Amino acid sequence: MSNQTSASNRINALLDENSFVEVGAYITARSTDFNMTDKETPADGVITGYGTIEGNLVYVYSQDASVLGGSLGEMHAKKISNIYSMAVKMGAPVIGLVDCAGLRLQEATDALNGFGEMYLSQTMASGVVPQISAIFGTCGGGMAVASAMADFIFMEEKNAKLFVNSPNAIDGNRVEKCDTSSAAFQSEETGLVDFTGSEEDILSQIRSLVAILPANNEDDMSYSECTDDLNRVCSDLENYAGATDLALAQISDDNFFLEVKKNYDKSMVTGFIRLNGTTVGCVANRTAVYAADGVKEDEFEAVLSANGAEKAAKFVSFCDAFNIPLLTLVNVKGYKASKCTERRIAKNAGRLTYAFANASVPKVTVVVGEAYGTAYLTMNSKSIGADVVYAWPNANIGMMDASAAAKIMYADEIAKADDSVALINEKAAAYREMQSSALAAAKRGYVDDIIEACDTRKRVIAAFEMLFTKREDRPDRKHGTV
Repeated sequence: MSNQTSASNRINALLDENSFVEVGAYITARSTDFNMTDKETPADGVITGYGTIEGNLVYVYSQDASVLGGSLGEMHAKKISNIYSMAVKMGAPVIGLVDCAGLRLQEATDALNGFGEMYLSQTMASGVVPQISAIFGTCGGGMAVASAMADFIFMEEKNAKLFVNSPNAIDGNRVEKCDTSSAAFQSEETGLVDFTGSEEDILSQIRSLVAILPANNEDDMSYSECTDDLNRVCSDLENYAGATDLALAQISDDNFFLEVKKNYDKSMVTGFIRLNGTTVGCVANRTAVYAADGVKEDEFEAVLSANGAEKAAKFVSFCDAFNIPLLTLVNVKGYKASKCTERRIAKNAGRLTYAFANASVPKVTVVVGEAYGTAYLTMNSKSIGADVVYAWPNANIGMMDASAAAKIMYADEIAKADDSVALINEKAAAYREMQSSALAAAKRGYVDDIIEACDTRKRVIAAFEMLFTKREDRPDRKHGTV
């Protein structure tokens, strides 16, 4: 695919056949400084317009690297801002296909002002229409900031570059040492990029995502006809308590699951499923990762990490903004204990707690394993606003692990006992029954029902159907500050 045609080719590959209508095709640069009059700038380096994805209206801009490297000048920025303005009026997503050398130096302050106006357009559209950025070439400096303001970022895995400062501009670093601009780094280390793959993969993934998202914040969600059995029994679901990505796929209509930020902190799962044709956002703790062939690839403790909390908080905030119901699968016994985590865990756990508590969409929680201490509260517990909480029969819900609690509460007796192990086991069993079993939590109203794992799909669908007309007010304020 040559540079001369890549911008238009990407649009045509992304949208429904023959649906694209270009806007502003005749616009060119108007700057005359630095011999700009001698340079051809067709469409000023960006193709803008609208079309459809599976019949759904979307607005698109695609930067053309063959025109001054796809650099962003005054009119280039105005064209993008214009597309944003139209998208907000019509209530349709904006998709940016990025291949940009940065600010156009010949236009200096005009280009800089245009960039600022583009930022303002993005800000005004945030939470109103979904914003998607897909990076195919260079995305540096201010354009990286613009992409970071999008709701979802896609990145081509081999040639795309995303950076504020290029790898070689960082003291003590060279691109050969650590390519901080690569798709691998930006998806695995920073968590900025949601999806990676080949150019074809990315365009296909964008179509899948747009097809399940609401068009705007007032759209009555995104529905599809459900052909799956609403009462389908998921017979071996209990075996997936650790691999919750697989559990979510099991309960979803036709096993559909679109995971978001798949490569970033795999101890936390975020993604979308379908339940009775309705899009549902999912957050889940994960303790095991399996390859496609069923071989276990990785294992984690059942703990909440700083990166996992950050990942989940952003996802919950998006779902709430666009009225997408939330399902949470809980298996957490505390917070990750490491020096690196300790730097950020309190703040990020606070943000996740706030995101769940502040969300006014229907919220259903299923405790599939352990649910201990304030880490459980953070994972959308009844006490911070979950509408319905279910627990599997073997779930444990409480302050801490029963054995650990017994050792603290009966420390003196254990020290004097002839058989301390037997005493710990006895006291732990009693504590588990009285304070940390699913039944104990249900008796106190902290769990609405204890359900068999195999019935999770039908019970969760029924809960969301009941919650369909949910209305919940929030205090009159400009916005929260967490």
